[in-house]
Amino acid sequence: MVATVRCEEIANEKFTGFTANENWCLLEEAVQSGPVAGFGKKLNSILCTSLSEYDAEATYFDEGVRSAKRKQLEEKLLQLVQPAYLSMLGHLRSGTLEKFKEAFEEALNGGEGFSLAARNCTQSYMALFDERCTDANVELANWDCSKVRDKLRRDIDTHVASVRAAKLLELTSSYEAKLNEALAGPVEALLDGANNETWPSIKKLLQRETVSAVSGLSSALSGFEMDAKDKEKMLTSLQDYARGVVEAKAREEAGRVLIRMKDRFSTLFSHDSDSMPRVWTGKEDIRAITKTARSASLKLLSVMAAIRLDDDVDNIENTLTSALVDTKSNAAVADKSITTFDPLASSTWEEVPPAKTLITPVQCKSLWRQFRAETEYSEASRRNNNWMPPPWAIVALVVLGFNEFMTLLRNPLYLGVLFVGYLTVKALWVQLNISGEFQHGVVSFELKFFIPGFLVIRLNIFR
Repeated sequence: MVATVRCEEIANEKFTGFTANENWCLLEEAVQSGPVAGFGKKLNSILCTSLSEYDAEATYFDEGVRSAKRKQLEEKLLQLVQPAYLSMLGHLRSGTLEKFKEAFEEALNGGEGFSLAARNCTQSYMALFDERCTDANVELANWDCSKVRDKLRRDIDTHVASVRAAKLLELTSSYEAKLNEALAGPVEALLDGANNETWPSIKKLLQRETVSAVSGLSSALSGFEMDAKDKEKMLTSLQDYARGVVEAKAREEAGRVLIRMKDRFSTLFSHDSDSMPRVWTGKEDIRAITKTARSASLKLLSVMAAIRLDDDVDNIENTLTSALVDTKSNAAVADKSITTFDPLASSTWEEVPPAKTLITPVQCKSLWRQFRAETEYSEASRRNNNWMPPPWAIVALVVLGFNEFMTLLRNPLYLGVLFVGYLTVKALWVQLNISGEFQHGVVSFELKFFIPGFLVIRLNIFR
């Protein structure tokens, strides 16, 4: 009983003394702010000193009691210092992780392959953590640091996975941006100059740029040591993106097809075969020029009607030509009581899937009707500008009107009457904008003059 009481008193004194020990207090304070070099040896030395003092004072008491109380003291001391040890391991884990991130980034910036850099850095810094854990281990305690080590490994793996995902996204975005730049502009230019070679040229351009981008991305992915299936999935996704760029640009241009058609009509109508502005002499065959310009515009419409990146064959151009251009007098000759089939009265093209349709037949018919209405003005304007009689007719008028001319010379009063009539007609011409109205066909004017007697003058002027 004496040994039990006394050994317990000595143990309590040593525990109290340990908590007040200056070296322990300094060590505990230091480990709160960061890792301490030689932490394990220092802490082990303080613990051994305290236990040695207990052994010296309790040496004459019963060995069984002395050993039991010593073990209790040791457990209390280790329980007291364990939080400091865990803090030390926490600092080692976070410090090692930060150094790993820096070294990993430097390795990647230095051109080292991603998987190789990740593997080398992981091995190196896990070994460094093990070395520092050995330095921090308390020999007297023999604590297990495997849980902290496992957490460090999970943190490293998580960081590697996040960097890997970011790098892959960066690579993919880079090649997608290159594809967009290489395809969008040329495709727009090819569609603007739509002809028989437009879609074959777009297809060749798409294949060339896709092969180049896929090859570059495949080489860049070699450093990631990816699974073959995942790699193939990324390359296929890039190919789909390239095709999507072309299709999106085609749909965008299809939305502006009417503007393109009018621009092409205007260009061909006002320029000759050498792309020089026409000099209108009045001898031009306006009908032939108009027909050529409209045929080119219809060609553009047929090219823009569907996406043709595959080897599928369609009959869109022939259908549009037969329905919109070749229908001259057939409808007038045929019996009006017979209902004829309209090939454009449909929302789909034959042999063209809906996913590849840009402009449906019904939309083509509506666009062509609007196009005709908005371009007839140019034709009518040019024809009306040629209303002057030919030179031979002017000469004939001068010769045949010689007698009337002499009559005017003999009677100058007639000149005054004619001059007043000319001014009146000129005023009416300007006020009624007759030259402008001639451009629109038959025009009916009604002019009311309030004069004594309320005279109403009706003029019906025909083109």
